[in-house]
Amino acid sequence: MQNIKIATAQFEHKSSDKTYNLSVIDDLSRKASQEGVDVIAFHECCISGYTIAQTLSEAEMLNLAEPVPDGDSVKALIEIAKKYNIAVLAGLFEKDSDGKLYNTYICVNQNGFVASYRKMHPFISKYLSPGNQYTTFELNGWTCGILICYDNNIIENVRATNLLGADIIFMPHVTMCTPSTRPGAGFVDPELWKNRDVDPTSLRIEFDGLKGRQWLMKWLPARAYDNAAYVIFSNPIGMDHNQLKNGCSMIIDPFGDIIAECRILGDDVVTATITAKKLNDAGGNRYKKARRPKLYRNILGMEHDSEQKVAWLK
Repeated sequence: MQNIKIATAQFEHKSSDKTYNLSVIDDLSRKASQEGVDVIAFHECCISGYTIAQTLSEAEMLNLAEPVPDGDSVKALIEIAKKYNIAVLAGLFEKDSDGKLYNTYICVNQNGFVASYRKMHPFISKYLSPGNQYTTFELNGWTCGILICYDNNIIENVRATNLLGADIIFMPHVTMCTPSTRPGAGFVDPELWKNRDVDPTSLRIEFDGLKGRQWLMKWLPARAYDNAAYVIFSNPIGMDHNQLKNGCSMIIDPFGDIIAECRILGDDVVTATITAKKLNDAGGNRYKKARRPKLYRNILGMEHDSEQKVAWLK
């Protein structure tokens, strides 16, 4: 496989303002293309906004959602991809022909629509249906996969996507800076964001502490390390409806090392070159070869009562 150059972005989206959000996606895609990037990834529901869904009725959700791949936003993404000769990945709320709603992530390139994935563990709105299948697809000779936010906290999803051939897994999120039962979790005061030019230090302390990046570092690098895969993590920065998010979009290699990360307190894009050699050299490659599936096939497949509770969702 030839090297591929990938960018991950962070930006402050505007809830329900697709025109504005697509304009930022266009601008950051342009900047990435000027650096010779082949692929750029944006965060979960970056086109539609995310947390706003907590407040919307089913009718309002249907009005915000679009069909995939025939909706206007997908067409706009394809035009961006053609204009800058770059593959683009971005998220929105999808509605199908039966009126079901999904949290969906889309990949397009210069030739048109490539793939889409529906979040398997949605919880921001009771009107969202869960996806029921994994997605893999090819970009520049590389097999890629997608898992959205909470999907990555169920480790079986990451291993399954990797075993299906994905050496690059796109992990779009809207995460961090929310209450949880874990020590140190909680919201970050939006006033710190408003005052970031005068006092960036206080905001960075919150963003990088246990409310934010320190929590992310407890688990995200392990997803890459355990599976000997590249992880492309994208997350918004700034206000998402009434919640402040801390960005930290990053690319992690198969050794679990961060090789690119957005660190400014604003819209940003960073790039990294993805090479095949690391896939074979990383420890996770040996661990996968050492697996003995017969020992735990039935255990991992045991039935249980699936339950999902989110402390901050009221």
